[in-house]
Parts: sequence; C-alpha cells; structure tokens
Amino acid sequence: MARIDVLELLSPGILASLQDTGRLGFGRIGVAPSGAADSYACRVGNLLAGNLENAASIEITLMGFQARFRSEAAFVLTGADLQATLNGQPLHLWTVWRAAPGDVLDLPAPASGCRAYLAVGGGFHCPAVMGSRATNIGSGFGGYEGRALQAGDILQGHDPQDYLHRDGRSLPDTLKAVPTSDGVLRVLPGPQEDQFPVASREQFYETTYTVSGSSDRTGVRLEGPPIAKAPGAPDSILSEGILCGAIQVPGDGKPIILMNETVTGGYRKIAVVIAADLPLLGQVAPGDTVRFRKTVLAEARKLLQGVEAAVDWVRGHFAG
Repeated sequence: MARIDVLELLSPGILASLQDTGRLGFGRIGVAPSGAADSYACRVGNLLAGNLENAASIEITLMGFQARFRSEAAFVLTGADLQATLNGQPLHLWTVWRAAPGDVLDLPAPASGCRAYLAVGGGFHCPAVMGSRATNIGSGFGGYEGRALQAGDILQGHDPQDYLHRDGRSLPDTLKAVPTSDGVLRVLPGPQEDQFPVASREQFYETTYTVSGSSDRTGVRLEGPPIAKAPGAPDSILSEGILCGAIQVPGDGKPIILMNETVTGGYRKIAVVIAADLPLLGQVAPGDTVRFRKTVLAEARKLLQGVEAAVDWVRGHFAG
C-alpha cells in the first residue's frame, strides 16, 4: 500500500493522540491497554470510513484541535460534538466527508461529550507495538513516536484516494451514541464491596457526583461526599490487577473510576462500570455529573450484546 501525507497538525488542542481498540493481554507485565476511551465511537468511525474497526484514529479531547489536509481524503468524526467545521462550514457527526488538499478542520469547543474521533479512509500509518497502534503516553510507545500529537506533526495514510467513494455515507440516528451529561452509569458490585458499611454503599448509589477537572485517561475523579470504609480498616489494600471501569475509593473517600492507562490498583473497589457503559464513561467531561445504578451480570451481558449487535450491523452495511 502506498503511504502519502494526509494530515498536518496545526494545533492538538488539550490532548490528541492516535488510538485504536487497545493493547490487550499484557497486564501481567505491567502494560496498560491504552486505546480509545470511547471504543464504540472509534470502531464505528473506522467502519464508516472503510477501515478495519481496530485501525488507528485520532482521539481529540474537548477543544482546540485544528488540522490541515495534505491530500484528498474521506474522513469521519464520531463521539463528542466539538462543533467541528471544515473551512468554516459545520460538519455532521457519524457521516463520511470528503476533504481536498488545503482544507482546514477545526474542533474548537465542546457542545456535548469529551472525546471526538477522527478516522480517515485507509487509516493513519503507525507501526504496531505489541499488536496495537494505541499510544501509551506514560510509557512512550505506540502511536506517533510514542507521544501525544503536536503542532507540525504530519500523519501519513494508506491509499486514501481509494476511499473517496464513501463520501456521504451516514449512520442511522438509532445507532449514534450521543454523549450526554448527568448520565447514569450501570455497575456491578466490586470485589471489596463488603468492606464498606451498608450506609456507605447506600450513599454511593444515592449520590450525584461531579467529575473533577483533574480527571484524565488514567481515571475519572469524582467530587462528592466521602465514602467511609469499615471502621478500623486500613486506607489501602494489596495492589492487584484491575479492569477499566473499576471504581476505587482511596483514603480521602472520593471515588476514582479507573480508565485505559491503569493496570493495577491498591484501593478498595466498591463497584465496576459494565462494559456496555464504558463508551459513555469515556465521554464524561469535567463538570458533568454522574450517578451509579447497580445491575446484575445477566443484564450487563445483554447490554453488551446490544452494543456488539450495533457494531455488527455497521460492519455488515458499510463494508467495501
């Protein structure tokens, strides 16, 4: 496949990096999965553009992203509504657009959500590390030179001219995951739930938490009344492997929802966000509010099957 320059970064905004579906299976040696915080948006955007769903996309956080196309390309924006424009003209999300050389893409500020995903037909070129192109910024590998994108970076693509015919394809409204604030995240009980008094557990499910400005891809920090541990219990426990979505309660009692860049945790987990709601978790922004609703494993499985059925539909209708 021919590689050509596709996109020049004029401004990365708050944070932009190349991500895919993640680097799975290496937690035992301390390697975090990384990958898109909203995997649904990333996967569907790639499928709309004509790529494999685990191709590298640009994850764009909140505001200030600007880039210039260096070649003709079909592209898709999914996830958060960051009020995108191409040469000043507003763009719809979940739709394939066609850019010409010199066209400027702007994502200035959020209307809803936290992270948008930019996929181009043919995908962005970057070498796979441990089977993934996701950027692990903390460890300095994957993605573009193992780091967040910077102004002046030029990203290459694979034969983007072969995907221009996809221009105009759009996802049905029923399959668009629209980020919202004041969301409810469904959870399963955590492995140390019984180390919290009943009153603390009830408080956890009754409280509306505010997302802290110190949240990042490592974890979503929540502001609200502190959750008390069992009397006499130490602040921390022996560190253990964790899943994305695990909700730790550290010594100050303020919950932290762990995300893609964390592989171990040494605090009690009161609950775990179910897999079907992880894309919504990836879209909560500072200042948003969240609540938790306990569910059961059977419902969690059914909800995840619904997410995968939606991806299957997109795969079947937009392939080729």
